[in-house]
Amino acid sequence: MPLTLNPRTQALPVSGIRQFFNQLVDYPDAVNLTIGQPDFPTPEAVKQAGKDAITNNMTGYSHNAGLIELRIEAADFFKDRYGLDYNAQTEIIVTNGATEALDAVFRTILEPGDEVIVPSPCYTGYGPIIEMNGGKPVLLDTSHTGLVPTAENLKALVTNKTKAILFNFPSNPTGVTLTREQMAPLVEELSQHDFFVVTDEIYSENTFEGEHTSFASFDEIKDRTFLVQGLSKSHSMTGWRMGFLLGPEGFMQHVLKVHMYNAVCASLPSQYAAIEALKNNRHAPEEMNRAYKERRDFVYGKLLDMGLDVVKPRGAFYIFPSVEKYGMTSFEFATRLLKEGGVAAVPGSAFTPFGEGFLRISYAYSMPTLQKAMDRMAKWLKTLE
Repeated sequence: MPLTLNPRTQALPVSGIRQFFNQLVDYPDAVNLTIGQPDFPTPEAVKQAGKDAITNNMTGYSHNAGLIELRIEAADFFKDRYGLDYNAQTEIIVTNGATEALDAVFRTILEPGDEVIVPSPCYTGYGPIIEMNGGKPVLLDTSHTGLVPTAENLKALVTNKTKAILFNFPSNPTGVTLTREQMAPLVEELSQHDFFVVTDEIYSENTFEGEHTSFASFDEIKDRTFLVQGLSKSHSMTGWRMGFLLGPEGFMQHVLKVHMYNAVCASLPSQYAAIEALKNNRHAPEEMNRAYKERRDFVYGKLLDMGLDVVKPRGAFYIFPSVEKYGMTSFEFATRLLKEGGVAAVPGSAFTPFGEGFLRISYAYSMPTLQKAMDRMAKWLKTLE
């Protein structure tokens, strides 16, 4: 009998982000604006807490759900910052990054053929996670509504196979986020249906204007909402793999089993570092955000000067200008920008077909890097006139 592979795995595409990042090896002089990773170091006290854990031989297993000390700190954090009440014993799981939290949720709730509505353009990893767990992503087009989902568009996509909706605000790739007033009609529509809400709020601490509002703060849907969070972006801890999953006890007891058999528990030194991050370093995101806002304002202004149509992002560290007017696909545009202009960005089509006609630029880079990139991009665009 020939060896076979899971056809779902074989059908998975390579991330469009990584496709362009990987091309940089052939263009060593290009300015790279492809990756969404903070360019700040992890706060010193947080690093020290991780080092101390290793020195003190805190390198074994924890409870499957994570150290109770960390879960208590997480519960206090979400209560203080967002007014959310979660039981540290039964409603919080510490995961290996936000991605593992998402995977654990979808492994728990999805059955073959279930549909998951995903406002799009969206992060490249969402579709594959849903598909690997037997589900079908159903894309909600926001490209003509200011990159914001509407209740009308949501209602049109609901079927008897809808199992969940997956939100991500502030958004990767658009940088757009929602006000409570914008969320209210969506929540009203969701309250009319019986399916799960999964909300990836990994960029919530990177909100630049106003206060972040969680979908989990709405009583109408909290009893079926899974909140995904983590420290990768807020505390520049991408490599520490620290995520949090919060949800109703009745569902979380089953998610915990999936997490247990998949990962056992999160890295113990990273958990001790996370305690320090949440207990004594809540100010870290604010310090980074000052730099992100300066970078955002600079890039936004330069893109407007270039004549590009762009929505000013209110969170995360991405900006998503339209390049449709140049009469080429976003993939062709990004390829030529790299080869001819010396700037690497990600084509909007990497973020579902509803990203076609856009370009994702990450401004999680230093100002000198961004200045160089914007100068090159402006110069290259003039060659297209």
